[in-house]
Amino acid sequence: MRGRGVHSVSLLMFVISLCFSSCEEKIRPSVLPGLDSKALPQQESWNSEIVLSDSGKLKAIVHAGYIRKFDFPREILLSEKVTVFFYGELGKRTSVLTAKEGKVDELTNNLDAYGNVVVVSEDSTRLQTETLYWDNKRQMIHTPEYVLITSPKEKVQGRGFESDQQLRNYRIFKATGEARTD
Repeated sequence: MRGRGVHSVSLLMFVISLCFSSCEEKIRPSVLPGLDSKALPQQESWNSEIVLSDSGKLKAIVHAGYIRKFDFPREILLSEKVTVFFYGELGKRTSVLTAKEGKVDELTNNLDAYGNVVVVSEDSTRLQTETLYWDNKRQMIHTPEYVLITSPKEKVQGRGFESDQQLRNYRIFKATGEARTD
């Protein structure tokens, strides 16, 4: 009888250890062979927003359908309908940017936007391009690409562009366009 009890206890311990070891296997993250774990995002989120500020002052709010945060390099990749609300010195919204994709450099808070980029200012001036860069420190947008700007008074296009984020003071390099005079 004594041998049977020891055998039962040994069997029970074996079954319990199998359960724990198989549980451990189920929760252990797996990395595909040949895939560098640094190539995977450290965080992911869906239908989220990022607030960009400096010294407590709101600079921009970024919304995206899908956000991936990487530690190396320190950047945030944005996709699935990117919308950025820019704010001026007094905390008032100055313009809205939409794009298919984007990227935020976490060290500088600079933003790159790609694919059907449109910026609309509060006074209805509209900028269209394929690639646009926002310099957080200078509060300026720029691109070397083709741009089209339409406002109630003019329609201007060209290659190469820089402006304040309100689209009030802009320069187009290699410009052509039409203007209405009153």
